[in-house]
Amino acid sequence: MTIRLAPSILAADFAALGRDIEAATRGGADQIHVDVMDGHFVPNITIGPPVVRALRKVTTLPLDVHLMIMEPDRYLDAFVDAGANMISVHVEVLPHLHRTITQIKKLGAKAGVVLNPSTPVVAIEQVVGDVDFVLVMSVNPGFGGQVFIPNTPAKIRAVRTLLDRAGNSKAPIEVDGGVDLTTVAAVVEAGAEWLVAGNAIFSGGYDKAEAAARALKDAALAAAKGAAR
Repeated sequence: MTIRLAPSILAADFAALGRDIEAATRGGADQIHVDVMDGHFVPNITIGPPVVRALRKVTTLPLDVHLMIMEPDRYLDAFVDAGANMISVHVEVLPHLHRTITQIKKLGAKAGVVLNPSTPVVAIEQVVGDVDFVLVMSVNPGFGGQVFIPNTPAKIRAVRTLLDRAGNSKAPIEVDGGVDLTTVAAVVEAGAEWLVAGNAIFSGGYDKAEAAARALKDAALAAAKGAAR
């Protein structure tokens, strides 16, 4: 199990993203999570390729771009060109999911598929052998600072079983929403390796972001070590 901490810039100071990312990086961040919302698939509007391009200039960490949008296929090229290293798309909006996953890979990025809380794991059964990672939402997407949905660990275990049965045991599970010091052990013990955290890292401001990131990653590593015993 390889733990990767992915601070979400959704909770950072948009007037000083470079500064906040630098603080989280000092605290042990492994990749930067970028939430892209269109106001249609989710009830919020955030950012697009220009911000990803700006982030690429201020960090060498992989950019983990999560597309919460209705027509992701239209924007894959733009996000990869801007510097995205991973792109995850929602099964709920894609009738031709395999085509989209294939296109992301052709562009040179890692391809992930996302499950909303109410979407059953079986929805990705036909593509689970093709993805590079699976993102399990532990809140309903659209806003930061939401409360962790308690049955998420069970869903993570179900996804892990599905990946393993498909012969894709190396594909990690990412979890997004309400991940903090009170929930991180449960999701890691269930099998999550990539941990998206926004408020848990950035809500205290720049001065506390480094320490918050370090504390969360240390807790995740401890949980992973315990799970391996």
